[in-house]
Amino acid sequence: MTPRTMTRGALAHLRVIDLTRLRSGPTCVRQFADWGADVIKIEQPKEGDDGLGNRGGGDFQNLHRNKRSLTLNLKDPRGLAILKQLVHTTDILVENYRPAVKQRLGIDYDTLAAENPRLIYASISGFGETGPYRDHAGFDQIAQGMGGLMWTTGHRGQGPLRAGTAVADSSAGLFAALGILIALAERTQSGRGQWVTTSLLAAMINVMDFQAARWLVDGEIPGQAGNDHPTSMPTSVYPTADGFVNIAASGNTIYARLCTALEAPELIHQPDFATADLRSAQRVALNDAISARTVTWSSGDLIAALNSAGVPCGPIYKMNEVFADRQVQYLALATDVPTPSGDTLALVAPAFTLSRTPAQLRRTIGPAGEHKDEILRALGLSDEEIATLSRDHVV
Repeated sequence: MTPRTMTRGALAHLRVIDLTRLRSGPTCVRQFADWGADVIKIEQPKEGDDGLGNRGGGDFQNLHRNKRSLTLNLKDPRGLAILKQLVHTTDILVENYRPAVKQRLGIDYDTLAAENPRLIYASISGFGETGPYRDHAGFDQIAQGMGGLMWTTGHRGQGPLRAGTAVADSSAGLFAALGILIALAERTQSGRGQWVTTSLLAAMINVMDFQAARWLVDGEIPGQAGNDHPTSMPTSVYPTADGFVNIAASGNTIYARLCTALEAPELIHQPDFATADLRSAQRVALNDAISARTVTWSSGDLIAALNSAGVPCGPIYKMNEVFADRQVQYLALATDVPTPSGDTLALVAPAFTLSRTPAQLRRTIGPAGEHKDEILRALGLSDEEIATLSRDHVV
């Protein structure tokens, strides 16, 4: 695990209010927290954010590192007034309430933009801010099903299968962050904020990408292909003497390299496998022929031979093996983050780097409301006023 070099973050000039829970919203806000923005996470007094289980656990800490926590009861007029005070000096606010809830609370875009016209307000919903499903509860697996992912995942004839991670939640958070960054860039010209919206459903359909385009453009309904690539073969999982490997050998040139490396040159010119379309159509027979060769190799020897031949391939890891891989370690994709006790906690590092202003994983998140005194004092509240608000469970 590699600690990050401390420097001023690329987004240190920004303040973000985080009104999100669960996964999609925190994924969005984490992008700003990791790059130095002052993120204030708003939580319910006495409750905190309980949507991810143990507050000290890996999931919660991975999503909420680098944030300050303020408890605030937005149903109390005093709590709402404090939020509006914060909005005056805030660049970005992110929320993932159902559309009607934020309007009922008085924290919708129109209301808060009136307090600060430069505010960039981002909303992540299940199905959109308008339309027939606007008030339906949105969850990752529901979006996976409605966006087409589950019907293209798994083996033929075995029914739909969810992905092994929260694809819709995570991608919605990343799309929201992208939208915010575009709005920030536009604000440098107009001086005005705007409302950024996305949904789990929209994100999931966008992530389906070429599978969605197969229907829209070509009229094809993609089905399940198991471990095979939907269209480019041979790209699949192949058995070895001690496990399995991934091989991606689409295209005539790479296919020929694969056959040569496997000492099976006869497969190059076999009529049933002579073209990309034929290899896709005859994928069962092709996979059987390749598997008969790969099963005689150990995984390590096969990967070494194929890499030497210029054939894309790789191991299939359990998660403990992922972080033991030398390339993953070289890229420092697990980073030690300081905890209040003086220990460190290994968390997942960002997926991209900047040469001058790298991300900083500065701290884990502590108890709900950990920073309420310093945040409220900065707004001009006295210790006596803070004590009263605490006693009344406003903060």
